[in-house]
Order: sequence, then C-alpha cells, then structure tokens
Amino acid sequence: MADHFPLLVPGARGAGTMEVTAPFDNAVIATVEQADQSGVDRALTTAYRLYRDRDTWLSPATRIAILDRAIEIMRDRRDELAIEAAREGGKPLIDSEVEADRAIDSVRICVEELRTQRGTEIPMNVNAASAGRLAFSQLEPRGVVVAFSAFNHPLNLIAHQVGPAVATGCPVIVKPAEATPLSCWRFVEILHEAGLPPEWCQALMTTDLDVAGQLVSDSRVGFFSFIGSATVGWMLRSNLAPGARCALEHGGAAPVIVAGDADLDDALPLLAKGGFYHAGQVCVSVQRVFAHRDVAHNVAEKLAELAYGMTVGDPTLSVTEVGPLIREGEVTRVGEWVEEAIDGGAEHLSGARELSSTTYAPTVLFNPPTSAKVSTLEIFGPVIAVYPYDRFDEAIGLANSLPYAFQAAVFTRDLDTAFRASRYLDASAVMVNDHTAFRVDWMPFAGVRESGLGTGGIPYTMRDMQLEKMTIVRSAELGYPGG
Repeated sequence: MADHFPLLVPGARGAGTMEVTAPFDNAVIATVEQADQSGVDRALTTAYRLYRDRDTWLSPATRIAILDRAIEIMRDRRDELAIEAAREGGKPLIDSEVEADRAIDSVRICVEELRTQRGTEIPMNVNAASAGRLAFSQLEPRGVVVAFSAFNHPLNLIAHQVGPAVATGCPVIVKPAEATPLSCWRFVEILHEAGLPPEWCQALMTTDLDVAGQLVSDSRVGFFSFIGSATVGWMLRSNLAPGARCALEHGGAAPVIVAGDADLDDALPLLAKGGFYHAGQVCVSVQRVFAHRDVAHNVAEKLAELAYGMTVGDPTLSVTEVGPLIREGEVTRVGEWVEEAIDGGAEHLSGARELSSTTYAPTVLFNPPTSAKVSTLEIFGPVIAVYPYDRFDEAIGLANSLPYAFQAAVFTRDLDTAFRASRYLDASAVMVNDHTAFRVDWMPFAGVRESGLGTGGIPYTMRDMQLEKMTIVRSAELGYPGG
C-alpha cells in the first residue's frame, strides 16, 4: 500500500488527495493531502501571528540546536532519503546519494552562517551632525517566507529554501513541486522531530492554481522564494503584494566554449556528465557547446561515444547513470525538438530516439540550425548540441545570443583566453575547464536577465530573508569634548 502524507498545516483540514507516481514506471508510490483556500489562509494566519509576536521568536541558540539535531537525523536516514528522492524524482541513485549529502551539508552551512553573521557599525562622530552618536545594525527576520520549489533536486532545493528560513527565524510555508512532494515532507518532518514547533515550518500541496496564487499574493508574505520555470516565476512575481521581496531561480541554455587548444581528454567526460546528469533536467545543464572548427566534429563524435556508453534505466539501481524524464509528455517534447533540429540539417551522432515511454537516449547533435528550439530554448532533456566556430569572439557572440544567462564555461589551456571568456560571457559564473553544472552550496548561484532575480546559495539566501535594522544612540558620553 502506498504511503499517505497528511497536510502539514496545524489545525487545517485537507481538501482531497493527489497521487505521487514514480516517473520511471508510473507506479503510485504515495498519496498527499491537498490544501484548499481555507488551508492556505490557516497557514498564513499561523505564520504571520508568529512573526508579529516577537515574544514567540526563537533565539539563535535554539535555532542552532534544532538544525544540529536535524543534521544528525538526516545522517542517520541518508540512504532512505536518497532512495526516496531517486524514486519520486527520477535522478539516478548515484546522484541522489550525492544530493542527500549536499542537503545535509546545506543545513550545516545554515548553522555556520548563523554563528558568524553580524550587523555593522555605521560611522558617527565624523561631522557636527553626527557628533555624540553611536550607530550599529542588527539582523532581523524579514517576515513570513513562502517557498515554491522544483522537482529536479527534491531534497536539496527544499533545504536551500527552508533551511535558511528556519536559520534566520522566519516562519516558512513551503509548497514543493507537484511531481516530488515526498522529500519535502520528509525534510519538514525531520525539522519537527528535531524540535522545531510545527507552526514555524508548514508544508502544503495543491494542484489548484488559484489556491497557489492566493498563497503568493497575500499581503502577509514577506519573502517569496521560487525555483521553477521562468514563465511561472515572473508571473507570480507580478502578483506579489507591495513590500514583498522575492528571489526567482529559472533555467537557461548553458553555453560552453571549447577552444582549439583545450585538453579534450579532460573536457569531454565533464561535458557528458554536465549534459546528461539527471537526464539534462538541471537549470545549468551543458546544452550548447561551441567548439573551434578544428576540433568541433571530433568533440561531437567523442561525446556521442560517451553517450552510447551510459546506462539508462531505473533510477533506484546503482548502475543507472541516466534516469527517466519527469513525465512521459516530456519524452515526447524532447523527441519533437530533436526531430525539428535534424529536419533542419543537424547531424545526430547518438540517441535521437525514445527508449521507452519515460526515457530518452542521451543525444548528441552536430550543428543544428541556430533557429531550432534546441538552439534557442532550454531543452531540459538529455541533449547536447555542438556547433563549430572559427573566431573566439564569434563563439562569445553565439553564447550570448539568447535572453537567458546563468552559468557558462570555457575549456582552454591559455590564460588570456580564459580571462577573455570570463570577461565577455553573459553569465553570473564562468567555469574554466569545468562544466556549467558545477555548484557547491555556499557559493552564489544566480540566473540573470530572464533566468532569474536575486542570488541563491545558503549565505545569500539567508541575507535576503533578513533585514538590517539600525539603532542610533545619542549621548554626551559618545562625543569628543576636545572637539
């Protein structure tokens, strides 16, 4: 019998259930209780009441103790968390185990940041107007945090949104992706087990867009965190109440430039991993590879060889390297985009076919049209496109030609080439001799232009969820009698 996950909103009643299915075989693995408008209002009322009553705020020491206990529980259940994430999200177990480890470390970073963050002293006594004064700032929680998350990292993304909220003392309401709510529920339940009062972190699920919209647009929301599609994210931002802050993390069409002098033996396995990791369903997956014409076809052929050698299948098996796409419809869509590119003149060197109704073969295309969907939109599937270029600045121009910008990469043995790429590529981060999907959880992680708003990464999210309040003290003892 499938597990049942109740609504995690104290005092609220559920409004029906939804089924959660495994993307590999469509088996029902759980049911989750849904919230209606009254459930959303109950969650917001509870969270806002906590925020407005400063006597109920949890001290930093209490928050640290809770997060420390959560870390220990997560370590004990690491394998269970990884298997559940693999099963509900389709990311292969070998990568879901890494995700579980990262989620544990993400909570640890919250604790470390909480121990070291601080306000500032603002200079006074520097002119007649500021004489006899002392000014300093302290950090306070910004307000109620509402977080909408994505399916592709069902545990660690929740840790990135909920962990900082708990650490900074913000009451938080989280709505996970419809496809992958179970890892979210497990994480929130672990926080409660670790001693966090349930009212401080509530989780709800709804498939009703009006109900979800109500949760975002309410005037009691202080900070909105969104990870998902740009179309949805920018629309929801436009519905925020006046005064609400937000962070949006969308996708891109990550560009890589391979210079003629690149070490291909080093570069190609990294590019294959960065492109086919989680079947390409990562916002910074390697998608567009611009390789110097002298090496371009060789790059594509070698990537195709690596693609052919990858094991595609059940994500819960340790041998699987590429799992399913999140929904069968995505397999169809990716296939249609690949066929469009091939019909337009692209050479397909591997893949370009469905392996089943839920899996698509890792695909390498050589020189698809620049107007094709695989060249202009985020594929979010296991497809890498390789394009030849003649001049380095030509590659820069092609890489920068889309309205999305997130992380980019260059492979070269020449320092000047690396620095030119770093200077001229439109990106929030440029990887030198590494793939575009590299990330550690304490670094800044940000989409720019249409790819997002604000900066992710645990320390940066924590700062966004706080406001800096200044206190100014006037006293004759603070002045300098001698002038």
